[in-house]
Amino acid sequence: MKTALNESTIFKVSRRDFLKSTSMSVSGLLLGISFSCSDTTKKLTGNPDFVFTPSLFISLNGNGDVTLIAHRSEMGTGIRTSLPLVMADEMEADWNRVKVVQAVADEKYGDQNTDGSYSVRMFFTPLRKAGATVRLLLEQAAAKEWGVDVSECKAQNHEVVHSSGKSLGFGYLAEKAAALPIPAESSVTLKSPKDFKYIAKQSSIVDLKDIVTGKAKFGLDNNHLPNTKIAVIKRNPEPGAGLKSFVADKAMEVPGVLKIFTLDPPGFPTTLNKPLGGVVVVAENTWAALQGRKALEVTWNKGINADYDSHTYNSDMLRRAKTKGKVRRENGQVDSALKNAKKVIEADYMVPLLSHTPMETPCALAHVHDNVCEVWAPVQDPQGARKSLAEALKLDIKAVTVNVTLLGGAFGRKSKPDFVVEAALISRTMGTPVKILWTREDDIQHDFYHFPAAQHLKVGIDENNKVTSWLHRSVFPPIDGTSDSKAKEASGAELSMGMIDMPFAIENVCCETQEATVKTRIGWLRSVANIHHAYAVGCTLDEVAQARGVDPIQNALDLLGSDRSIEFNSLTTEFWNYGEKLEDFPWSTARFRKVIETAREKSNWGKNLPKGSGQGFAAHRSFLTYVACVVEVTVDANNKIRIPKVDYVVDCGTPVNPERIKAQFEGGAAFAASLALKSEITVTGGAVQQSNFHNYLVGRMSDSPYETAVHIMESNDKPTGVGEPPVPPFIPALCNAIFAATGKRIRQLPVRLT
Repeated sequence: MKTALNESTIFKVSRRDFLKSTSMSVSGLLLGISFSCSDTTKKLTGNPDFVFTPSLFISLNGNGDVTLIAHRSEMGTGIRTSLPLVMADEMEADWNRVKVVQAVADEKYGDQNTDGSYSVRMFFTPLRKAGATVRLLLEQAAAKEWGVDVSECKAQNHEVVHSSGKSLGFGYLAEKAAALPIPAESSVTLKSPKDFKYIAKQSSIVDLKDIVTGKAKFGLDNNHLPNTKIAVIKRNPEPGAGLKSFVADKAMEVPGVLKIFTLDPPGFPTTLNKPLGGVVVVAENTWAALQGRKALEVTWNKGINADYDSHTYNSDMLRRAKTKGKVRRENGQVDSALKNAKKVIEADYMVPLLSHTPMETPCALAHVHDNVCEVWAPVQDPQGARKSLAEALKLDIKAVTVNVTLLGGAFGRKSKPDFVVEAALISRTMGTPVKILWTREDDIQHDFYHFPAAQHLKVGIDENNKVTSWLHRSVFPPIDGTSDSKAKEASGAELSMGMIDMPFAIENVCCETQEATVKTRIGWLRSVANIHHAYAVGCTLDEVAQARGVDPIQNALDLLGSDRSIEFNSLTTEFWNYGEKLEDFPWSTARFRKVIETAREKSNWGKNLPKGSGQGFAAHRSFLTYVACVVEVTVDANNKIRIPKVDYVVDCGTPVNPERIKAQFEGGAAFAASLALKSEITVTGGAVQQSNFHNYLVGRMSDSPYETAVHIMESNDKPTGVGEPPVPPFIPALCNAIFAATGKRIRQLPVRLT
């Protein structure tokens, strides 16, 4: 693998600047890193007068302790562990001596948005370079101390060892290394992957002990400010619509209720960062706030989506998916190929609105006082929250501090800062610290939902049993429509999640879309458009295999064609490679083929199973990661579906922290099973009908896979995403397994066998 050392710049940081930026007092070696992916570096390279500031800090104290400022949000992915692991490995630091400190929201840290499964791939090389630079500085300091050539010195497990056997600890060398100039990039050597100690090895997360002992601080745990009040909001069931009137007399009689007032609605579309508005109840405690809200008498205005009925809306999308749409990718002549086909496979698929429902509902503690705003919140996008707060409060952004807590689940919901802005606006009104609480009902009825999607696929097979044509139509409202009423067409990025990036060597291909208007708040949910595209494509491939009389895995391998890097830019002008250049992250059919072949082997594909049981297969590339999945199901006489085993094969490049990769896939399988088997949001009269887990169903333990085996491919390629790739192939693999067990095709989610 070619390693680019010019992706970041390393420089020394003064103690004064470090203290100013981190509020931490340290001694020894202090380094800053500026990433090329950050606005800081872009401005620097375009403006010679721009002051150079670090995106990240590394410190090595005189006592030998290493500190890394973690600029990403921890929500169960282990990112607060995986990124420091990379640095510590290259540095030859003792992992037990490494401390991780959470960064506040600040542009100096570069991109802090923990979304899109790109944290490791973005910072892998810069952090390796930083660790290797520290290692070389320590080796140089030791060489100077001993009066020997640096080639005779080697950093090993938190000390530098001379070829004679004598050694010096990192703590002793810290100040001496700080006095040396930063080494030239040409002199910095990265480790060979065979020498990795932590990167590709099992490691527990740094927060594990605090989490299991109850010491970890999540957003809901923040109660540390004196005189903090509790707030809840009664919101219009129709997003963006306003308030006609309310009567608060009974609510004010509830002991502990302090004040009741209104927040203005945003109108529709609502945007991704504005509160929905409504009637605010502030109280001394949670119980009083909830009882006060319950006692409110409210009359709501109707908005522009008062006629929104999800059943009618979805049926219309499905009807239009069967008609000619806007061409987004076209190769060959699909219509004539279908006309001349001996067999034609035709299928329609429907995916409903879905809710994020993280275990920890949205919440935030805010204190607005003396023209400053301080917030403690579980946010995925700290800088986005900071900017939204500054705009809503009309404050200079430097007057806003966003402290990032641990996130008790997120799945994309907590990258939208509406709940944080609510807390701050209420705090300003009250003149005290305020903690905003969202109940589960608030969470389910006022989410940024995963959009519904209707799809129509038509595949032609010729007289030689060869697949000659592929027509895929997809209709769904674009996420951009939540902020822009004119946005009605799916973006190229959304279509590059499993539709226009279809990799099979089929001569005649056409992908089409129709416009769809956003009628409620929608936003990205774990895996985004890959969910519905992988579902439709994976299930259709299974039908094609049946029509061809070919084993489903062999069918996929046949359709892949020769090993090659697919130049999607020549097949469609709208292809998006998750923000990366194709030359840096090629679409490799060889890697895709390998995970499929390995899944066939590891899952004991085709094994004898009793009646009512079956295996299903699907494979998908998302967030630059190749995944093949085999799901085994049993279906009893009462149509109860049980999932005895799932086998994943994952090629995510260099596997950083394999323990976390496995955990992500184990959790991803449970998440996907829940979406496929249980979950559905319905809307009538503009209002969501579900309110809690009694009618918005999520998977229980009995619905989750009993065993999830995660097989990680060895690789020295650049690391890619692992948070979202588990979900897309699981759902079609599950549906194909249900077909193998029952003979019933699943073309609408959630799965209903009766």
